[in-house]
Amino acid sequence: MDTENKHPLPTVRLAAERLTRRQALGRGALGLAGGVMMLRSRAGLAQTPERPKDEDFDFEDDNPLRGHDPRAATASFPPGEPGRDYTPVVTPNGWTLPYTIVDGAKVFHLVAEEVEHEFAPGLSARCWGYNGSVHGPVIEAVEGDRVRIFVTNKLAAPTTVHWHGILLPSGMDGVGGLSQRVIRSGETYLYEFPLIQHGTYMYHSHHDEMTQMGMGMVGLVVIHPRNPQGPRPDRDFALLLHEWAIEVGTDRPNPNEMTDFNVLTINARAFPGTDPLVARLGDRVRIRIGNLSAMDHHPIHLHGYYFKVTETDGGRIPDAGQWPETTVLVPVGATRTIEFVADNPGDWAMHCHMTHHVMNQMGHEFPNMIGVDAGGLDDAVQQLLPDYMTMGQEGMGDMAEMGMRVPENSIPMVGAPGPHDYITMGGMFTILKVRKELPSYDDPGWYENPPGTLASLAPREVLRKHGISPDGSGAPKPPTGLNKAPRISRKLDKSSHRGHHHHGG
Repeated sequence: MDTENKHPLPTVRLAAERLTRRQALGRGALGLAGGVMMLRSRAGLAQTPERPKDEDFDFEDDNPLRGHDPRAATASFPPGEPGRDYTPVVTPNGWTLPYTIVDGAKVFHLVAEEVEHEFAPGLSARCWGYNGSVHGPVIEAVEGDRVRIFVTNKLAAPTTVHWHGILLPSGMDGVGGLSQRVIRSGETYLYEFPLIQHGTYMYHSHHDEMTQMGMGMVGLVVIHPRNPQGPRPDRDFALLLHEWAIEVGTDRPNPNEMTDFNVLTINARAFPGTDPLVARLGDRVRIRIGNLSAMDHHPIHLHGYYFKVTETDGGRIPDAGQWPETTVLVPVGATRTIEFVADNPGDWAMHCHMTHHVMNQMGHEFPNMIGVDAGGLDDAVQQLLPDYMTMGQEGMGDMAEMGMRVPENSIPMVGAPGPHDYITMGGMFTILKVRKELPSYDDPGWYENPPGTLASLAPREVLRKHGISPDGSGAPKPPTGLNKAPRISRKLDKSSHRGHHHHGG
């Protein structure tokens, strides 16, 4: 199927515009000319200011595709190769879709089908995905490549694939009914287009998308630059955020849910099912984060580091527009890319900072028991229900650690054993592991803290030396009244109204 002549693309400028001194002066002159024109128009002498010439604009010539007809991109550039042209992405708990090359184009094959997927040990569900996985595999290519993507539908329902954020012909955009016929069960469709941009993008169904995306039909597209700026990253991670509604004890996501999503995932895994991100000390690290959740934005916080947000799905952010951050907000339907040097060894938490997004199933719709004195309730109830146990009086952190029984095919609210204690986190939580010595990028296990760098129980002699009371009685207290809200008098001061009389006019 030849689409080169049937779907022409407009010329797209790919290089960033740079304002030069000459251009700035030219724009200032235009502003002055505009003011003069207004004065002259009032006198009946209106004139049109001179249009700036192309040579007045200075572009960074860092993109070899600029000035080329994007339809002819594959005629000018050979298909990009991993290693030679880019550092392949690492997808924790995921994989990259292989390709072949036919007539100079990269050929990929996606298969939409039902998938039995495990979110974390103890929780599986029958989802919809691609090529036997949820999420679908990462599609990875290079700016200037021509891609041919065959999509076979093995679902009972019709579907399409939308290439979210990618510039392409309208007929390849994948919106069912608008830009194409739907792909019916048993059919295979071909999407073909040149890649005229670089960055992190996504793909997902765009037919009955509430249902199909809610069932897992999503994935990432990574397009590497043909002519990258600066050194390559040593570790290039790809993460896709998603949220699911899976009722306790059931085995299918509920795509009709609109508010209470109880399984929050990174690459379709909820902690403790998430694989760590592993890096060597000194590695240049890039983390690409996409969000195809149904309703929620996610502020992703990385401990132990600050980073720069270097890209959105709209392109690379100029250096002057980047600033250090420790948390990046990833909106629904968007991607963000962060970069940093792994210069701080250790095990560092990385998670959504929406506190309910680091909980698992059993933490939702749980009664508030904090501060409740159960008294002899457990003994009385256990005579009828031997497994009964009142929980939550001190919070939720002890539920998984105490081995609370949960219904079949369900997971506790939080947790996994850690190196020092139980980790009371779940859901959208993972770990960045940075080590000085790494024979490979496999999980190195838990970090061994050097002496003097681990928080620990303070000995009594140390407390005495620093004047610290073990019971906290000597600690500073807030000023008197600070813990009470200010009172505003509602009593009317009648004295201020004495002597004031209203007279009719």
